[in-house]
Amino acid sequence: MSGMILDGRRIGLLTGSASRAGGGVFEAVVLQAQLIRHHGGTPVVFAIRDEFSDADSGRFEGCDVHLSDRMGPAMLGIGPHLPILLDAAGLDCLHLHGIWLDTSRVAADWADRNGKPLVISPHGMLDPWITGRGKWKKALARAAYEKRAWRSAAAMHALTVREATDIERESGRGDTLVIPNPAPTAVETIVPANRPIVSYLGRIHPKKNIDALITAWEHLGTAGRLPAGAELQIAGWGAADDVAALKTRVSASREAISFLGPLHGDGKTQFFSQARFIALPSLSEGLPMVVLEAWSAGRPTVMSAEVNIPTGFSANAAIECGTQPSEIANALATAFATSNEDWKRMAENALALARGAFSFETVAKTWAATYERLIANRKAPI
Repeated sequence: MSGMILDGRRIGLLTGSASRAGGGVFEAVVLQAQLIRHHGGTPVVFAIRDEFSDADSGRFEGCDVHLSDRMGPAMLGIGPHLPILLDAAGLDCLHLHGIWLDTSRVAADWADRNGKPLVISPHGMLDPWITGRGKWKKALARAAYEKRAWRSAAAMHALTVREATDIERESGRGDTLVIPNPAPTAVETIVPANRPIVSYLGRIHPKKNIDALITAWEHLGTAGRLPAGAELQIAGWGAADDVAALKTRVSASREAISFLGPLHGDGKTQFFSQARFIALPSLSEGLPMVVLEAWSAGRPTVMSAEVNIPTGFSANAAIECGTQPSEIANALATAFATSNEDWKRMAENALALARGAFSFETVAKTWAATYERLIANRKAPI
């Protein structure tokens, strides 16, 4: 091998959706493919075709992407052609992103059939808030394939220490790898935030606690605690019913709240540059990409402890907001009271995190060494 750690290695990335329909997991897979290529490996992506697959195929430029048509309801995640596609790819290692779908069974079968290492990244899907919902489906999934997949894996991967405890509780494995998602490329200089804009970007879903964020904003408005020109901007995508409910809530509000829909590319870049703070008062998260994107853009965050990145608080790059409307309102008031000098210091701290512990270089090197060690040891625990 040359000086590149993964030269000649073919790493499979299996996920339910290789498009924006996969939300944050999709973004994580895009970055994972870039990490692998950075160290000379060949990422090979496998997913189930959906309505956005063709439109988002460019996100995997330079990668082999293999899609299976879907069979049955989308919630089951059945891609009948995936086993054949996996076996034909000549992989050295397979990395499953996301669980509770039939892709877990496919991954376990591949590992058992080929005797090669499987890595499983649940992406926060073993959080108690998640496991407490749809219990019947998850009970069936555990019995049918999840427990076997967890046993078959050479390694389970957590994004945070807190997620590692969730994985141990559910799988009984205490050997979980803890490696964060990498932040996108950080901006060179911080653009000042000229208006008191607070922004949310992500999936429109109950676990994101957007309704409590809006309630908190309205409480501040009623109390006369919103500064002049303050605006709450909400952008994202989600199930039709959730999006419709949000639109109704926003249109009924008397405060300055706008819903922008999904944002990508230049639209997302402009969205971050206009915001003074990015808000994420979630009830449950793995390690949300939007926080890393915010820090890479030099934007501090207002976020709950359930976002699972306590480093943001200790580094003074984030304000803790809790999950109740009153707590969120108080945190927003604190954010608005931040002087320009203190805000710039927070923005610089956020940028330092994106360039340091969460930098692409740091995380890429860790993953490359991990893949190579797993391949060398086959399915032996590390």
